[in-house]
Order: sequence, then structure tokens, then C-alpha cells
Amino acid sequence: MTQTLRVASVNVNGVRAAFRKGMGDWLASRGVDVLAMQEVRADDSHLAELFGDEWQILHDPCNIKGRAGVAIASRVPAVAHRVGLGPEEDQERIQSSGRWIEADFEVGGELLTVISNYTHSGEVDTPRQEAKWAFLDAMGVRLDQLAAERELVTIVGDFNVGHRELDIKNWKGNVKRSGFLPRERAYFDRFFGPRGETVVGVDGSEGVGHGWIDVGRRWAGEVDGPYSWWSNRGQAFDNDTGWRIDYHVVTPQLGERVENYVIDRAAAYDERWSDHAPVVVDYRVGA
Repeated sequence: MTQTLRVASVNVNGVRAAFRKGMGDWLASRGVDVLAMQEVRADDSHLAELFGDEWQILHDPCNIKGRAGVAIASRVPAVAHRVGLGPEEDQERIQSSGRWIEADFEVGGELLTVISNYTHSGEVDTPRQEAKWAFLDAMGVRLDQLAAERELVTIVGDFNVGHRELDIKNWKGNVKRSGFLPRERAYFDRFFGPRGETVVGVDGSEGVGHGWIDVGRRWAGEVDGPYSWWSNRGQAFDNDTGWRIDYHVVTPQLGERVENYVIDRAAAYDERWSDHAPVVVDYRVGA
């Protein structure tokens, strides 16, 4: 039976602090079925206390305490889940601990996979950027694996890359900064390029397209933003000087099932409970 499933994603910037600032009120009012979180920075016991018995929690904390951490909270139990990105023997480079968790849900006779992703922020010419390159490489491999295995997949979360000039308000000043490097953006050219076809990236590189869909850009069209993250410096939020770095990246089959897309931007700076806004998408699922 077909039904609407509401999947939300947000970088909570510390889930305990987010709840203290009002995240619980937002969650109680939004009718979310599956919530993917990044930068959780908490223990299992903290999540259990915050969410209570209504939610099932899947959590991959970072092996470095106080950093990263991804989780998926759902009102119905997942039938399976997996953590980590890339082969075990390559984890020293990829460093996916606390950054990638997959959950499978049976909805109306169909299988839907939801993945919470927290890509490295990176920093030019440092080991942090090398880890980001390795993570993005591994993501491309996993995209092809997932597309071959199943039809309905959404990879959500903080990808820490603005794909196009439309995705960053002051893009000209950021072309040499991690988050908007041409080489980073070229990965996204391939992620969203026609599957199996040669794609020329914004940096001039050539690669094979993976054929996935950027729900936010497809829904919003050729407009600035809408943004999902704003710096805490200056008047960035008040002036809407933001970045769109939080995505729902879906298989083409699921892309045809999108019923609504919205970024829950707070009404005012002092009403925010994270520096990121939740990205909420309704999907039509069920045979």
C-alpha cells in the first residue's frame, strides 16, 4: 500500500546542545518518520534519553570522542543496517568512523534505504583534505554498488561541498577553499551525471557518471540556494549569506517519488538550534 514517508536530515552540531536549544519542539511538530543526523557527538545513552521509547536509534559514534558521529532515528525499526564506507583495509585513508550509516526499511512492501552521511569538511593542502578525497572516491564506488543492488535509496546529510555557483551566496571568494574547490565539485558533476556516460567536470577532469539525483536542485530549479548552512560570523544568517551543502541524493527511481521538499530555515537567528537547517523530503513509498 502506497504511503508518504517523511525523511529529514540535519547536522545537529551536537545533539544534546540542539535539544537544549529547541530541537525537541521542532521534531514534535514536523511529523518526521525517519531522521538522519550528523555531528551527533554523543553516546548511545544520551540518544536514548533524548528520543525516548517512540524512536529506534541506530548510531555510529566516531572513534575519536567528541567528534563527528552519525545516527538514524526512526518510528519503525530498520530491518538491517550497516556502518562505515569503503573497505576495512582502507580506513586509515577514508576515515569513515562516525560518518556513514545505512538503514533498510520495509515500507508498504518495498525496501527503502536511508543513509546518513557526514563528509569530511577538509582543509586545502592538509591531511584533512586527503581524507576528504578518499571519502569522496569511496562514495562514488558505493553509489554504483547501491544502484546495482536496489531501486529506492536516499543518501542524506552534510556533504560539505557546494556543487554549483547557485549553492553558495559568495561563491567567487570561495573557489580556493575546501567546500567549493573545482576538484570537489567535479565529484558532484559525476554523481549527478548520466549513468555510464563520460562526464566532464568543472575542473576539466573526465569520469563516468553515476546517474543519481540531487532532490534539492531538481525541486528548487535554477535559483540561488535555498541554503542550508550559515556561518555564525557577522550577519550571515540575517543576510541569507549561506551555503547549500546538505543534500538528499537519490536513485532515479526514488527521484520520481518525491512529493515535497523544504529546508526548515529558522524564522530568526536566535531561534536556531543548529548552524544547519533541517532538509525535509516527503517520499511516496509502497507497492
